[in-house]
Amino acid sequence: MIDEELKDFRSGYVSIIGRPNVGKSTLLNSILDEKVAIVTTKPQTTRNRIIGIKTLPKAQIIFIDTPGIHKPRHKLGETMVRTALEALSAVDIILFMVEPHYPEKEDLSIFEMLKKVRSSVFLLINKIDTLKKADLLPLIDHFKNLYSFHEIIPVSALTCDGVSLLMERIFTYLPYGPKYYPDEYITDQLERFMVSEIIREKVMEMTEEEVPYSVAVEITEWKEREDGLISISGNIYVEREGQKGIIIGKRGAMLKSIGSAARIDIEKLLTTKVFLELWVKVKKDWRNDKTTLRELGYQ
Repeated sequence: MIDEELKDFRSGYVSIIGRPNVGKSTLLNSILDEKVAIVTTKPQTTRNRIIGIKTLPKAQIIFIDTPGIHKPRHKLGETMVRTALEALSAVDIILFMVEPHYPEKEDLSIFEMLKKVRSSVFLLINKIDTLKKADLLPLIDHFKNLYSFHEIIPVSALTCDGVSLLMERIFTYLPYGPKYYPDEYITDQLERFMVSEIIREKVMEMTEEEVPYSVAVEITEWKEREDGLISISGNIYVEREGQKGIIIGKRGAMLKSIGSAARIDIEKLLTTKVFLELWVKVKKDWRNDKTTLRELGYQ
């Protein structure tokens, strides 16, 4: 017998795709009103597929935040792009996010990919808070001529402008279906993964040039004490000795700053006191090493 409460329930999977740094992770965090994906001003921050779950009275929407689609320069980049492209299949809705300007060559290549999908495709023109309203309509008309989008929705992931409308339109396209996750779930990511991402986020925020992209984080120890405190140890991997020196900093100052900033966010995530110990180690050219990529969860 069908549960009366779930008889008219809708559910489905929604992929968020686009080029690096267009605001995909910021949008996901805004929709969930929780931080499940790390966000920095640097492109290619997201490396893994991140699941975000939004449960409403009449629907459950499983969002898939993906790495930015770009021309890869190493095996890690190839893995990231493959992860993004895999999110084009077997989903109900694709949200293709762009910045508020006319499409460039990289955007046009994504349009070609979208012509092969069967899912409903929405175009999200993000960062409209940076655009004059008079410039928006010609931009929308231009995109309409490039692809038959099911919806074109201007949004600001940062200010949440347009997000309510987006959610309403997503609801109308969702099929009727079951509730896949308990109501209290907002992500399927393990705490260890989320902690490693927080640490990586702080490294990316505090370092420059090539260093942020050469970093991977591995949680090596996780102990919960009787008094409730969680003791966490982690390795920060880089590709060269010079990068190691930059992250450690003079007399360990940089590493201490990274650890302090990360601990604050980790304590918010875990809702308990945390002791965090970080080490910096060199794994030469790890972004091109299939074994290391697999060990770090990138394949």
